[in-house]
Amino acid sequence: MNVTVQDMKANLAEILRRAAEGKEIRVTLDGGPYVRIAPDPGAAAAASTGSLPRVGALKGQIRMAEDFDVLGPEWDAYVR
Repeated sequence: MNVTVQDMKANLAEILRRAAEGKEIRVTLDGGPYVRIAPDPGAAAAASTGSLPRVGALKGQIRMAEDFDVLGPEWDAYVR
């Protein structure tokens, strides 16, 4: 996506949102290239999905008891 410096000034929040979503932004000045804004590869994925950056990131850090799904006697009145 190409924008001029004037467009960048007028629409900064929208342009940054698009960059965060993964678009590469090229800013031009006087008809020529000026700067390039690119998304951060790690931050963009995490921000857009709201999930962990990779599958298996917590492997080995979470433990579940063998009897996690066994209800105790306090639940007898609810499961009749």
